[in-house]
Amino acid sequence: MTDTVIKVEDLSKSYLIGHQSQERYTALRDVMANKVKSLGERLLHPFRSSEGGLIAADVTEEFWALKDVSFEVKRGDRVGIIGRNGAGKSTLLKILSRITEPTSGRIEIEGRVASLLEVGTGFHPELTGRENIYLNGAILGMGKAEIKRKFDEIVAFAEVERFLDTPVKRYSSGMYVRLAFAVAAHLEPEILVVDEVLAVGDAQFQKKCLGKMEEVSRGGRTVLFVSHNMSAIQKLCTQGALFDHGLLKFHGNIQSAIFNYTGKLDQLTRVDFECCKSHPCIKFVIVEPDALRRGDLLIKIGFESPFPLNPPIPGIVISSLAGANVFGSNPRFHSHKLDGMKSSSGVVQMFAKSLPLVSGQYRLSVWLGDWHVDYDHKIDVFSFEFKSGLREPLRPNPESVGYLDWSAEWSYS
Repeated sequence: MTDTVIKVEDLSKSYLIGHQSQERYTALRDVMANKVKSLGERLLHPFRSSEGGLIAADVTEEFWALKDVSFEVKRGDRVGIIGRNGAGKSTLLKILSRITEPTSGRIEIEGRVASLLEVGTGFHPELTGRENIYLNGAILGMGKAEIKRKFDEIVAFAEVERFLDTPVKRYSSGMYVRLAFAVAAHLEPEILVVDEVLAVGDAQFQKKCLGKMEEVSRGGRTVLFVSHNMSAIQKLCTQGALFDHGLLKFHGNIQSAIFNYTGKLDQLTRVDFECCKSHPCIKFVIVEPDALRRGDLLIKIGFESPFPLNPPIPGIVISSLAGANVFGSNPRFHSHKLDGMKSSSGVVQMFAKSLPLVSGQYRLSVWLGDWHVDYDHKIDVFSFEFKSGLREPLRPNPESVGYLDWSAEWSYS
């Protein structure tokens, strides 16, 4: 028996993206009117081509979510799949889980695959939690006796005993995830595939899930884990695969993969985003490098909205490369001059002077909302190097003593 459980050769996946000549909101009355008009045209001109200049043709563009990806995964490997949003990570997992077909390339999988890619993957909303455990197990190829043997363990792990005979359509997203993960992890698949969906659960459950995935891998089974939480990736995974715009940029040791990822982000001082016309969104983020060199933090956030925000409320979170949040700010709890501001576009600036942080690499995430709703968020926009103004002789690893850099005096008596 070979040690290779997943072999991917020249894997590619493309989608056709449509672009309308004029983007606008289509109401139900417009749809009904167009249908009636189309029917009338066919009755009056039964032999006329539907392309007869009545409707402007849409323009389609080919988008490659994955392009010529090749790699191998050994039995018992714990592989962290990392990269920015839109890099192709989730597309890869959907192909490996046989949810979608590749455009080209070849995949060989040795063993049974259990996937948790979306909230409630494989669940039927009308069935109860109890019924869905048996349904999901059958989909994974388990016999009834095998499912029954693991049933109590699954229910205890998911903590849904009280709601076991309730249709899962009435479950919260957190309950969905708990039960779906419990089924996927406990029915002993040879390969466990988990996407960022665990972020829906609370911190205690996430910790329990990571422990279970470690247990699964120690049993000789394989884990593929997609996450933006570098701390979780670093703790769980031994191998890393870095994706960027559909291309596999690095595959190897997890520390080297994370270094390649954060090093690439560190080259940026401005990131631009495509804005959706239907809801408020972040247009660009700038970190001022001159301020960083002084030990300050100056961030500019550009935004657009189809309606005025009253006022626009951005927020930022600074985290370590390992994923620990170390500083956050928004106008709710820090001084601001946004009261009375009502705008559908503009730039909001945040300045923090002499941040008491340990010198090192940090990552930036950004949010946009108003006083009531969060409309957009960009996780790990990029990383940056921060220089503390304080002297740091013999400073230990911040993972051990924390990221706060504050002067203190010691004395002896």
